[in-house]
Formats: sequence, structure tokens, C-alpha cells
Amino acid sequence: MAPGLGFRAAGRAALQRHRTGRGKLRHEWDQSVGLFAIFAFGACGSFSGESGATVKCSGETKEMSAISVQFGYPFRLYQIPFEMPECDGESEPRTLHLVGDFSAPAEFFVTLGVFSFLYAMAALVLYLRFHSLYADNKKLPFTDFCVTVCFAFFWLVAAAAWGKGLSDVKAATRPSSLIAAMSVCQGHDVVCNAGATPAMGLANISVLFGFINFLLWAGNCWFVFKETTWHTQAEPRGDSAAEQGAIDKQ
Repeated sequence: MAPGLGFRAAGRAALQRHRTGRGKLRHEWDQSVGLFAIFAFGACGSFSGESGATVKCSGETKEMSAISVQFGYPFRLYQIPFEMPECDGESEPRTLHLVGDFSAPAEFFVTLGVFSFLYAMAALVLYLRFHSLYADNKKLPFTDFCVTVCFAFFWLVAAAAWGKGLSDVKAATRPSSLIAAMSVCQGHDVVCNAGATPAMGLANISVLFGFINFLLWAGNCWFVFKETTWHTQAEPRGDSAAEQGAIDKQ
């Protein structure tokens, strides 16, 4: 009888070591999820760019006018004004605005990043500090799994939507779009040239981080799934079979 009990204890110890290793891996994965969520919403929310053009009117007395337009998150471009010079020498410069409103995909992307970070940290604290509650309550792992699946889906949608929105932002803020919007550039003997070109590197990186977050949350679904009853109910059967095999050998 004693050898059988010893084998049972060894089997439970091995199972506990397996769960401890799985918990450590979950810990590291949740940290990565939270970190890349910060990168995603930080890169998008802190972005600012500058576009420009130059207008040179006809005549030797006319000076070249430089136009500079600054824009950034949340990309409500229709609210961003810039001055269009007049070449008749009598009128005051006209105030024009950029075209487009791309705040919806940008704000959804940033909001998702913030909530992803908060949920990842809350889930990590719950899993590490209250693991017994997490393991004993069958509803918590199932809820965690459903929420994780939703976050993975939302990251795919948000990254794709923000990628499309960013391409539209680029089209609306390139210097050629500014020149096309200014009626003065359609006049005779008026030379309009491109000025500063927006540097969109940080915005491009935010889209990349969005798809990385989708992959991380999709991978996290597997780790959370292993905590649900759908997966864990197979482990006790394996443990009992090992214990029964040890007893049969007595």
C-alpha cells in the first residue's frame, strides 16, 4: 500500500510541476501582451506629422509663400486649417482646411490598446495572486477565454481598419493634395511646389504593432484554453490512470 501511495504523490507532484511551468509561461505571455499593447497605442496616439507646399506668384515683386500644416492624432483633418495666399496683392490669405475625418479607426485602435493593457495586467494579477480561486472557479477560465478570443478578433479588425485609415491620411496630407486644394495654384504664372513631406514611420509602426497584438492574443487563446474545463478535465483521467497502473503493479 505504501508504494502505491508514494507513486500517487509522485504523480501529483509531476502534475503540479507541469501546472507551475504552464503558469510561468502564461505569466511571460501576458507580460508580452501588455507590453506590445503599450507600443501600439503609444505609437498611434503620440503621432504628429507636418506637410507643406510653396506658392510663388507671377512678377518680380512677389515673394514665395511657404505653407506648413501640422496634423496628428486623432486625425480629424477637417478641423486643421492652413492659409492659402492670394496672388492679386489685394485680398487677405484665405483659410482652408484639410479634407477627411479618420478619428474613428484611430480612436478605436488606441482605446483597444488601453483596454488590452488593463485587462492583461488584471488577468495576470488574478492568475498569479489568486491562482487557487482561478483554478477552483470553473467560470473564471471560461470567461477569460471568451474575453481573450474577443480581444484577438478586435485587434485584427482594429489593425486592418487603422491600416486603411492611415493610407487615407497619407493621401489627404501629401503635398500634392494641398496643391490640388488651393485654387490659387490653378492660375496662370503661379508656381506651386511640394514642401515638407510627412514622415509616417511611427504611424506605420503602430499598424505593425496592431497585427503583432493580434498574433499575441490569438496565441494567448491557447494558454487560456488550457485552463478551462474543456482541457483540464482530461488531466485528472491521465493522473488516475497512472495511479491505477502503479497500484496494479503491486
